[in-house]
This record gives sequence, C-alpha cells and structure tokens, in this order.
Amino acid sequence: MICGGGRSAAALASQGDAARHHTPPLLSMTEAPVSQQMPASQLPELVLGGVRIHAITEAQCVTHVMQSLASGQGGFIATANLDHMRRLRSSQEFREIYANASVVVADGMPLVWAARLQGTPLPGRVAGSDLIHSLTAGAAKSDRSVFFLGGDPGSADAAAAQLVADHPKLRVVGTCCPAVGFEKDPVQMAELRRVVEESRADVVFVALGSPKQEALIQEIHSVLPQAWWIGVGISFSFVSGAVHRAPRWVQRVGMEWFHRLLQEPRRLGGRYLWHGPPYLMWLVGSALRGRLSGRPKGAAKRPS
Repeated sequence: MICGGGRSAAALASQGDAARHHTPPLLSMTEAPVSQQMPASQLPELVLGGVRIHAITEAQCVTHVMQSLASGQGGFIATANLDHMRRLRSSQEFREIYANASVVVADGMPLVWAARLQGTPLPGRVAGSDLIHSLTAGAAKSDRSVFFLGGDPGSADAAAAQLVADHPKLRVVGTCCPAVGFEKDPVQMAELRRVVEESRADVVFVALGSPKQEALIQEIHSVLPQAWWIGVGISFSFVSGAVHRAPRWVQRVGMEWFHRLLQEPRRLGGRYLWHGPPYLMWLVGSALRGRLSGRPKGAAKRPS
C-alpha cells in the first residue's frame, strides 16, 4: 500500500506541471445561482428503471455537498450509468449500497435520454469525471480538504498535483494506492482505515472501478462520517493526462463509451457490447411503458 500525507500546494503544483495537457472540466465552477441552491432534504428526484435518481445539475450537486459540509453532514454520491443500472437489477448487495447513497446522479447520456422518453426529464448528465474537477474547485473555494484513494500506481499523486495546479488553494490531505487484493487483507484494510481517518478529509475520491469502489465506500465511510465520498473510476488518469478522455463533442452526443471501448477493448468489450445492449433495450421499453401509461411512475418530485 502506497500512501502519502498532505503536501504543500507548491510541491504538488510543481509535480503537476508535466500533466498540463489534461482536458479541462466541462463546468467552470462558480457559486451556483441562488435559484440552484436548495436545502439538503429538498433535492428533486425521479425513478428510472426502478432506481432513484436526483434531477440536479452538476453545479447543484457541488453546492449541495458544500452546504452539507458547512452544516457538519457527510454523504455518498453514487454516479449511476448504464452498467450500474444493469447491475442493480441483479445484485442485492449493489442495491443495498445504492439505498445508502445520499445523492444519485445520472452519469450517462442513455439515462438522460431514457428519462426524457419516460416523460420525466433530467437537467443533464452529471459525470463523476466532471465532478472530480468541480468538487475540487468548490473545495478550494470553501477551504475544504480532499483525499485521493485508488487508481493505478502514481495516478492519485499525479491527479492531486494537477488539481492543485488548477486550484492553488486546494488542500490535499492524503493520497493512497492500495495493492491489488487489499480488500481481502485485514491488515491492509486496517491500515487504510487508519490513514483515511487520520487525514480528516472533507471529500474522498475513490478510484477503484465499479462495483469495487462503491463496496469500499460502503465498508469504510464510517471512519469519516462527516466527509463526502464519491467513486470516480478512471478519473485520476483522466485528470493527470495518462489516459485521454473523449473530446467534448463525443461526450455531448453520448458516445464517450465508444471512445473508452477503443482504448480498452478487452476489458470493456463485454460491458459495452454484450451486457449493455439488452439492458438498454429493457430500459427504453420501461420508459416507453411509463410514458404511454400517461402516468410515469418516475415523475420528478421533492421529498416531503
């Protein structure tokens, strides 16, 4: 397990100079307009394919997190994409994890399109790979600290360095890259809990891939109950520039999955070409049935 404590902004920024070619975030993070701010208990939500999803923008998500931190409340953001939705139909364990999520956002254009087809439109996609930028921008502005957990060896440090270069006031209180199989080793798990707890981070980014990252958050989030946790997949490598993210126009037309498939065909071929299409057809059918019934079961609402 390779873990590091907080380092100075100058040191991290210096390390990040070599990674300046990363794709900038789609959202320029400023304070969300007053009309976008809302109490933590009043986030609008809908149901799509039997899954609760919050109908919020990226800016509203960040504002919600920062406001919750200011009131001493932590939480967990689940980034639902088509693969998550498919897994939720078959895995009771994954459903339990999602049931404990404080916020569930739509990280995938197929979900945005299906919600629109159902008659319960979402304001747009909220991708974990974008939230890592906007949440760190919000953290820097609010003097909140962050921790980077997971990724390939060196990617957490490289991502931290790049984000400090982008936001010099960002406080990085730790990085950690656990060894393969760490979750099965009680000694390594105990050490990981200790490192994360002692960091006292406000926001913890976990980059282990799904469902491993969500399962880890479920298992150890209690060591920092006042923090916000989010699984961000390959985002550390996107941020550092080690892996190139799809161009913005590809993201906007909902073809980022194809860009990723071309990058890692062996690992992602089954997900995108075999498992994904049947579930997508089921989701479209479910959305159409809701629309044609004249009373979509997933209608957006504010919790009472």
